[in-house]
Amino acid sequence: MLRVEDVHLHYGAAIALRGVSLSAQVGQVTCVLGRNGVGKTSLLRGITGMHALSAGRIEWEGEDITRLPAYERARRGIATVPQGRDIFPLLSVRENLATGFGLLPRGQRRVPDEIFDLFPVLAKMLDRKGGDLSGGQQQQLAIARALVIRPRLLVLDEPTEGIQPSIIKDIGTIIGMLRDRGDMAIVLVEQYFDFAFALADQVTVMDRGKVVLSGEARTLVADEVRTHIAI
Repeated sequence: MLRVEDVHLHYGAAIALRGVSLSAQVGQVTCVLGRNGVGKTSLLRGITGMHALSAGRIEWEGEDITRLPAYERARRGIATVPQGRDIFPLLSVRENLATGFGLLPRGQRRVPDEIFDLFPVLAKMLDRKGGDLSGGQQQQLAIARALVIRPRLLVLDEPTEGIQPSIIKDIGTIIGMLRDRGDMAIVLVEQYFDFAFALADQVTVMDRGKVVLSGEARTLVADEVRTHIAI
């Protein structure tokens, strides 16, 4: 569904990505691992259209989307859960969820019941301000908000960051359930090795803006992956 081919990305004179390639298939989780500052978030920003590429190509469902703006990629079913969550703190949970409605046809502008099955805590907090939620609850809201647009590609940037262990376990279960539904591809950026490797079908390891290791998770040696991401 997603093909990233020989992608380069700059911030001014600084090089963030150097010839990065990966793919993400429906019904699979592709994990991008690496230390801080190696280009993982830049890769996701390139995929979602939040930052223009310097070179390379991104193909989504057979279409070249390299030059499409972020909102056009969202209309094509690409949803992102950004690092730091970026919920609207002064809006209610209900209003945060509704921010995705503009991408949907009028007849689909509602929050699917499935979201409250996945995140029952949100059903009890619909009128609470987003800023009043705990970090774990905000992360659940950020994922739920992305799911409102019925994505076919879900991109998550370090969803375990700053989250208590019980919520990390819940988020892992939900990502696994979404993968097993078989109707979306998932790209997951993580530093938490055990969490990521337990979910991964495909693994891409980055260092200094390049891919240094990639393949099917079941064929990779865990200790070899750890050597590339250890601080």
